[in-house]
This record gives sequence, structure tokens and C-alpha cells, in this order.
Amino acid sequence: MPDSQIHCPRTDPAAIFELYRGSYTTALLTAAVAEFRVFDRLARGAKTEQQLIEELGLSARAGNVLLVALRAMGLLEVDESGRLIPTDIAREHLIHGGEFDVSDYVSQTGGTELVREMVERLRTNRPAGAKPDEQGVAFIYKQGMTSAMEQEAAARKHTLALAGRAKNVAPILAQRVPMGGANVLLDVAGGTGIYSIACLKRYPKLRAIIWDRPQVLKVAKEFAEADGVADRIQFLACDMFADAVPEGCDLMLLSNVLHDWDIPECKMLINRLTAALPDQGRLLIHDVYLNDAMNGPLSVAMYSANLFCLTEGRAYSAAEYRSWLKEAALQSAEVIPTLAHCGVLPATKSEAP
Repeated sequence: MPDSQIHCPRTDPAAIFELYRGSYTTALLTAAVAEFRVFDRLARGAKTEQQLIEELGLSARAGNVLLVALRAMGLLEVDESGRLIPTDIAREHLIHGGEFDVSDYVSQTGGTELVREMVERLRTNRPAGAKPDEQGVAFIYKQGMTSAMEQEAAARKHTLALAGRAKNVAPILAQRVPMGGANVLLDVAGGTGIYSIACLKRYPKLRAIIWDRPQVLKVAKEFAEADGVADRIQFLACDMFADAVPEGCDLMLLSNVLHDWDIPECKMLINRLTAALPDQGRLLIHDVYLNDAMNGPLSVAMYSANLFCLTEGRAYSAAEYRSWLKEAALQSAEVIPTLAHCGVLPATKSEAP
């Protein structure tokens, strides 16, 4: 039976996050017009996404973030041959020299710090803080990387900041995703442990392992003790890309983790976790999802830009995730919506007879 202490929010904070990330619309649109002249290039002829990305001198990840955003804004579309072209509104108003051109108006913010920073991120394909003389990548960790998550004060600040979203979404996840019959939940890069705590409250026989960096686990222990479930949680420090995956876990959760990493790291992590799952064990990917057409929704495209600037990842589509799960011999099911643009993509390991 569900724990009576579990409370769910009455409203979805998604609209607040959309407002918060609105600046990325300005930054990407201005960069596309003033710096990269995307619409001028396409006015000379349609191009495939790969052709345009190469012409812009961008990486695949940076090109994806920029072009998905422009498609989500309704400024680019794909023609019958699969090539990118400006939409009618972009063709009339965002090509330099046109009768009704407003590109110079849009370009007024080209010299602002907001746009300069976006251009820097796109051109270098590096998150903020990744240069050797900077403070280190704020929100992610892997071996060989200088990470602020290794510093107690910075790790605590960021972990607590992310708790604001997690405390809204976690009870919805625990309510909507069936976990009956599971014994041990591995919460990969579990942060505050709020998702584990919500699941433990709903399923009294479930135990959990929160697998994260040492400084982050200090915060997770405080949350678990405050909620009275610390005796059912193991707090295990790790480098999730290098350390052995804990044994005996028949349910694994990746909540807002894979979007921090580029495709090779995502595949590696999925494969490592799958290898440690027992037959019929389940992997849950809880994240935001671009649509399979890769042209929206705009809210997720802007979040993708947010992720691009702060991590080594971006937002992915359910189709992308499904392809990686299939490669790892996992059978995926339908996405279960939660809150804040997120949903859970469940996948089950089924060993060949």
C-alpha cells in the first residue's frame, strides 16, 4: 500500500521552467542570425543537416542543439528530400537584404554577454568552466575532469538546487511507475536521493543504493535521515564510468543523468548497467524527451540548450534512447509521463534462451 506520507504537488512547475529557460531562445536565435547566418546560407540552397553543420564548423552535438532549436521555433523545416530550408516566416524576415528583413533588429543583441557565451559554447563544444584556467565543470564528473562536484560547498549548493525540481517530480514517479516485486533499487548519480526516498516510502519492502560522488552523498544522507528511511539505503561513492556496478540490484534508475553526457558516454553507461542487471531486471530512464522528428517541443529544445551550456550532453529523443537500449539487449516500453517535461522510459532485460 502507498505510504500516507507521500504528497504530490497539485500543479506542474513546467511553465516556470519554460520561463526560466527563455533566455536560450534569444541567445540561439541571435547567434543563428548574427554569427552563423544560418538563414542566409540556406537561402542559397537547401542542405542536409550534416552539410550545414560542417559548413558552420560545429560539432554534431552543437549542431543538433542549434538546429533542433531553430526547427522548434518554426524557422527551419525539412523538405521532401530531407534537406533543411527556411520556413516562410524565416525566408521573408531573416535573410539579409530582403524587403521585409528584420535580421539587423535581431542582431542588436549579438554583442551581449548572453549571446557571446552561447557562440563560445557552440564553437568550442565545451561546457562552461571546462577550460583549465576556470573553476571546473560545475555539474558533472568523470575521471580526468576538474569538477566543482568534488568541492564540498559547490557540490552541496548544486545538489540542493536540483532538489527543488526533484521534490516535485519524485512522488509522481513513485506513484506512476510500478515497482512491486523489485528488491533493490540502484539510484545512479542519485544526488539528494529524493527519488529513492519517494520509492522507498511507496514500497516498504524495497531497499536502495544511492550511487554518487562522496560530497553529494553527504547531502543524500541528510535527506534520508530526515525522512526516516536511512536504514534502508546504502550510500555508495563511485565513479559511475569506472567503478564496478553494485551487484544484486534488480531495478536501476537513471533520473536526469544521461542528458549530462554525449552519446558515447550514454551508450557506455547503459551497457555497463545492463551487464549488471539480472534477467527480467529493469532499467528506468527518467528524463526529458525531444520528439522523434527532432523539431521540438520548444520547451525541451531550450532545456537542451541549457544542458549543452552546462554539461557535456543535450536532450535526446525517445527514439535515440530506444536505439541504445536495443543495442544493449533491453526491451523498452512506452514512456510514462511525470512532471516538468519529464517521463520514464522503462526497459527490461530478457536473456536469450
